[in-house]
Amino acid sequence: MRQIRLRKLRRRLGLYQPPARPAPEPRPLPMDPASVRKRRRVFETLPDVPPCPEGWTTGAPDFVIFGAQKSGTTWWFRLIEQHPGVVQPANQRPELHFFDRLWAEWPGAEHIERYHRYFPRPAGKLVGEKTPEYMNCAWVPPMVKLAAPDARAIVLLRDPVERYVSGMSHQDRGGLIDDEVDGQLRVFGDRVRVVTDAIERGLYATQVEWLLQQYPAERLLVLQYEACAADPAGQLARTFEFLGLPPHELPADELTRPRNKSKLEKVSVPEEHSRLLAAYYTPEVERLRALVPGIDLTLWPHFAGSA
Repeated sequence: MRQIRLRKLRRRLGLYQPPARPAPEPRPLPMDPASVRKRRRVFETLPDVPPCPEGWTTGAPDFVIFGAQKSGTTWWFRLIEQHPGVVQPANQRPELHFFDRLWAEWPGAEHIERYHRYFPRPAGKLVGEKTPEYMNCAWVPPMVKLAAPDARAIVLLRDPVERYVSGMSHQDRGGLIDDEVDGQLRVFGDRVRVVTDAIERGLYATQVEWLLQQYPAERLLVLQYEACAADPAGQLARTFEFLGLPPHELPADELTRPRNKSKLEKVSVPEEHSRLLAAYYTPEVERLRALVPGIDLTLWPHFAGSA
């Protein structure tokens, strides 16, 4: 009470100064399309092979996250690597994009030997990679199986209509659906291919079927992004068990910390297009539910009626 009276007295005398509020954190500025394209060019070349410390060995990865793009793969990979039984090589980017660049050739012994060198680890530790484009590139799963026959495959899936919107926003951020790029008129067909690619990435049943031809069901874990977001601790425990790792709990704030969050608004998709996409994807979603009985369609608003 005394402090309140003193505060009132100071106000009357004009001496009261409210406590300073911390300055709001500046909002990150979105990258301009040219900067985004420059950043993406990093993936056009393979990174340097990481050093292999003394006593460590290299070899095939123990697990690979194949996709899907814009379905939380970066977030999930970062959570997996925080298990004490998992190691992330120094200065190694999680997305190697090793096999998606081999669309015109088959990997030989030199390719596979170099791929293995990206995964140094001490005895008893696991190491892996994630490249979301792998799932949508038909040539990649057989190549990964050739190079890592004993690896475990992980897939995160998201409501395909929502994934399409997020994927198109990702492309829009890079200026890939603009009429012009660097002052030059973009070829109409290029923009059409960007849209059709975004649609095809949601054909999950076809992609999972192809993965199952490479890896048996017991070596393939299919997760739903929405389930991971709703119960990250439970789904991460399921992932650790799948990888043969002992239980390990992460702090709650770490589980929910956003990763790779978009800094721009999502592209606007007309309601008619959303309904069209839902109808287009429905047969795929039904096949997916048969392939993966644990899929919960109530988590996918555009397909909840099929649950």
